[in-house]
Parts: sequence; structure tokens; C-alpha cells
Amino acid sequence: MITSVRLKNFKNFADETLRLGPFTVIVGANASGKSNVRDAFRFLHGIGRGYTLADIVGGRSGAGGQVEWEPIRGAVNEIARFGESEFVLETMIDLSSRKTKMKELLDILGDSNAPTPTELKYVIRVDCDAAHEKGFSIKEASLHADKGYTWKRSEDLPRADGSSLTNQCPLPEFFPDHNLKFPLLREEIESAFLGIRFLDPIPSLMRQHSFPRQTVLGDGGENLPTVLREICADEKRKGVLIEWIRELTPMDVVDLRFLPDPSGRIHLMMKEEGGRQVSAYSASDGTLRFLAMLAALFTPQPAGLYFIEEIENGIHPSRLHLLLDLIETRTAETGIQVVATTHSPTLLSMMSDRTFEDASVVCRLPDGADSIIRRVSEIPKAAKLRKSQGLGRLLVGGWMENVLAFTEGDDAEGAG
Repeated sequence: MITSVRLKNFKNFADETLRLGPFTVIVGANASGKSNVRDAFRFLHGIGRGYTLADIVGGRSGAGGQVEWEPIRGAVNEIARFGESEFVLETMIDLSSRKTKMKELLDILGDSNAPTPTELKYVIRVDCDAAHEKGFSIKEASLHADKGYTWKRSEDLPRADGSSLTNQCPLPEFFPDHNLKFPLLREEIESAFLGIRFLDPIPSLMRQHSFPRQTVLGDGGENLPTVLREICADEKRKGVLIEWIRELTPMDVVDLRFLPDPSGRIHLMMKEEGGRQVSAYSASDGTLRFLAMLAALFTPQPAGLYFIEEIENGIHPSRLHLLLDLIETRTAETGIQVVATTHSPTLLSMMSDRTFEDASVVCRLPDGADSIIRRVSEIPKAAKLRKSQGLGRLLVGGWMENVLAFTEGDDAEGAG
């Protein structure tokens, strides 16, 4: 599980850390920097996909010229905080749930006597050429594990084959043959970053049919029929899925049907009590959005972390508590992480105590371009006022931003 991401001189963050739990809710006004946090996660995901720094920042085209990877938002001089010569992303990963598995692997490799790491830190330091002639280059990439293990690559430590760090993937091999633990830990970092997904369900894509064996849900909800069909292959999971659909929507769904057309493509049909059948083509946008959330959280091949912007989009306020219940339940049961941004006061008022502890606010301080990230629970009197007035009311009134501007404005300006 990713436990924190530190952003130093990245976009509009001087030096801020987002701490993550199973379900992390991020609030903040428009243009405060919530989407910049998403860009940081995209940067990490690009590392997990094995892209070079140039690919991650500038975009990548696949076969036939199709866009395989969209560039990070912003001009070259906007990705690093204004006027800075470098930016740093630092990610902490908890390995405690993987400790037994890693111990077994180390036993097989004959390195079982050394302590087994339980926490990893990955640091990427990127140099930014002020004249934009060289663009970005990797200044340092390092991997640190507790128990005293560190692997570091920098401009001063060339690779054995003589190649430059600048043009390499930000997760290089480091010293692969010198320590048996390193390949295992590198795989953990790679897996955590590769497992980040950006769920943005698009109804028009979810209404489309899909081919058999397309069982990975696309970020826009592509392949929804075949992903749901795979879930429903297990009768127990199918029953739970249908129960959630009945809870989350006004529909009295009793069965899901997956009908092939002459080309073999699969279409989704929902059967209600009384025999009425509703196709994905006629389902409401809100119903399809719920289905995409269910598919993501119940699929046998889930992502490690889903990042969802404005999670309340298309959802009626009376159903938001059910969506929260779904996410809180599934993240607790499965180890899946969800990071979601929201502008909904209703959603904030309904979150559980655990989700409240992991909620953060992104706030742009007055008279400056920098933003800060703070856990809502750490704002003075937030826990008490949440009980008496409701967090949603505090959001509508701009209370969080006002308190942070008063308590941290001077310190934040001095740090910038």
C-alpha cells in the first residue's frame, strides 16, 4: 500500500506530503492544486509502465501514431515550481502485508538470514533546464528500505554498460546482481506504480459492447460488459454485485445478462422483477457510473489504487452514502486503495470516522501561488466542529481554507 507521496517543487507545491489510507478523500477549491496531485500520481504510474522521463513528461505514441500516453499537463516551465531548477517526488510504500511472501522468496534465493524490509521509499529527483534546451533529466533515483538498505543512482554513478542515467527509465536496474533483495524490492515499487489507475467513467464508452476476454476495465469504463460477466462467473460475487446494484440504483435488478451479437461482441442487459430488461444503451449515466465503480472494486483483477476526480459526478445526493459505504467496505476488505477528489458537502458530511482521518485539504494560500496539503483532522477544532456542525457545512463556508490561511500563511510564504 502507498502510504504517502511527497511533492517538492512539483507544480504549485513547495514541499508538501499527501498521506494516504485505504480511502483518501481530497477537498479543495478550484485551482487549489487537486489535479496537480493527480499529475504526480500519473508521473509515478508512468515510471511503473517503464517509460523514459521524456515519455512521461512529453507523451508517447504507439503503433499507427495513436496516443499511448498523454503528456503531463502544463508547459515545460510549469511542471517544476516556478523558478526552481529541480523537483522531487518521494513515495513511501508499506510492505507489511507482503512480509510473508517476501520472506518465502528470500528463503528460495538463499538470503533468508538478513532482516526482511517492511517499508520502502522511492525518490526521483528531476533536473529542470532553465533555458529549456535540454528539458528534463534524471538527477537522482534512489530506493531506500528499512533495516538499512539503500540503492542509489545519480549522475555521479554511471551504469555498468556506460549509459547515461538521463535517458533511462526513472526506475533503473541500480545494482541488480549485488544484492538478492534489490530485484524483489524493485518489483514492489514497479508493481505499486503500475497498479495506479485513473477511473473516469464515460457513459458513452460504458454503453459500448466488448469482445470476450477483454476483462480489464478501461479508465473510461471500457469493457464494462465483459468485466461484469467475469465477476458474475462466481455466483457468490454475482449475488453481492446485484445486491449492490439494487441498493445503489432505483432499479429492481434480479439478474445480469450478457448477450452476444453475431460478431461475438458482448452486450449488457439488466433484468428487473417482472421480467423487464434494460440494456446498457438505455441505462442512465448515474447507473452506468455506479456499475463502473462496482466493476472496478469487484473485478478479480483490480488495480492497486484508483484515483477518481470529483467522485460525486452523476450521483444523486441521496445515494452518496451508499457509494461511500461501498468504497469504505471494499477498501477495508480487499486492500484496494481509492483516492478521490470531491466538491460535495454531502459526501463530506457522510464519511466515516476512518475516512475522516485520511481526508486531506489542498489549499492555495492568499497572496501567493503555492498550495499546502493538510489532513482535515489536524486542522484546529475540525474534529469537534465536524460533530457539531458537519464537515459539509464547513466546506461550503470555506472554513478550512480560512483557518489554514490564518494559521499557516506566514510560515508557508517563508518556506517558499
